[in-house]
Amino acid sequence: MRIWVLLLAISVTLGIAMNNNEIESATVKPPSKVLRHVVLYKFKDDLAPEKVQAVVDAFVSLPKKIDTIVGFEHGTNVSQEGKSEGLTHCFVVTSRDEMGRETYLGHAAHQEFVKLVRERREKVVVFDYLADE
Repeated sequence: MRIWVLLLAISVTLGIAMNNNEIESATVKPPSKVLRHVVLYKFKDDLAPEKVQAVVDAFVSLPKKIDTIVGFEHGTNVSQEGKSEGLTHCFVVTSRDEMGRETYLGHAAHQEFVKLVRERREKVVVFDYLADE
């Protein structure tokens, strides 16, 4: 009888250990990647603040119009290092992959935005990279 109880205890313990390993292996997966599309602007010096704000508002509206945008952030430069080369505004558009970025770039809403900002900016820098999700 004791051997039977011991065998039962061992099999239950092994079963629990196997289930824990299965759970751990099921939850550990390599990080997914997303594509970050970073846009930096320096607006023309004589551009009225309301025209700058119109560009910001137009950019902020894009995630509601383009479904491949899965994340969006924006802000103005607050660095004290003095290395921004006059760039004042940053926008970060996140898509799942390069195909999502291509859809965003070709989308009619983005094309309209480009028409608006083109004459108002003095300088633009665009930088894309893959990041862990």
